[in-house]
Amino acid sequence: MREHLGPLHRLGAALGFALLATVAACNTGDDPKPTARAAPRDPDAVKRGEYLFNAANCAGCHTDSAHGGARLAGGRAVETPFGAYLSRNITPDPTYGIGAWSDEDFLRALRRGISPGGAHYFPAFPFPAFTGMTGRDILDIKAYLFAQAPVPQPNKPHQVGFPFDMRMSVVLWRALYFSPGPLASDPTKSAEWNRGAYLVNAVAHCGECHTPRTALGGVETDRAFSGGELSGPGAKLAPNITPDPAKGIGAWSPDDIAAFLESGMTAKGDFVAAPMSEVVEGTAKLSAADRRAIAVYLKALRPIPGSGS
Repeated sequence: MREHLGPLHRLGAALGFALLATVAACNTGDDPKPTARAAPRDPDAVKRGEYLFNAANCAGCHTDSAHGGARLAGGRAVETPFGAYLSRNITPDPTYGIGAWSDEDFLRALRRGISPGGAHYFPAFPFPAFTGMTGRDILDIKAYLFAQAPVPQPNKPHQVGFPFDMRMSVVLWRALYFSPGPLASDPTKSAEWNRGAYLVNAVAHCGECHTPRTALGGVETDRAFSGGELSGPGAKLAPNITPDPAKGIGAWSPDDIAAFLESGMTAKGDFVAAPMSEVVEGTAKLSAADRRAIAVYLKALRPIPGSGS
């Protein structure tokens, strides 16, 4: 937290960021395992799912690449002032991963943020964004994940203490900040704008990092995309990506934004660093039309003079 915050604000923010710090995406490791299995889908589902998987940067959180971890087997630590939270195994291993999950289980996890065993996921798993996805897109991601190699690696316990390990606290958070989807299109906007809105708000969940949060960890919707504070050692600000001319990307053209999403090079000629560089690894695999749609949507946002880029 920044040094000018008072002790009460720090306490409130501590609670909020603790709720957001847990990368609790998918299986918690101790949930009862369902036995229902989905019927085979069409072969194109895996291909479509891979595309969405890359756009959502799922591998970035669920692979402990810094320590040579197996792909999608979890264990990546998110360091916070309250301890380290470790990501979950999302390979199709039936014991430690999601291999025993039914379509309904997967839909409920991404659409409602609830595990097969009925536990609430912490909102650092971006189900508040994924809830906006269509059912087909969610199940296409599942098809892709189930086509990957299973890794029988147990999920590691989060290295946090009471009260930041309590899932009951999420119930209040959900009442305040969670609205189930899917995302509705805007008939007054173009198809390109609506595609960009869907990718930005639901699939790529850009606002999860680029929007300021309240003391309880909810996104400040009236300041959407105006910059957010990242947690952990050496934390940086996720920059303002509204078209504000002074603090945001107002000077960027749609072509500049699309090129950045492909190469990671900013309009000033610099290359982005982690963690955004991991995101670009996924957006680089999007179609040129989808990168353009993202750019069109961002340029149409309300300019907000928030944190600088």
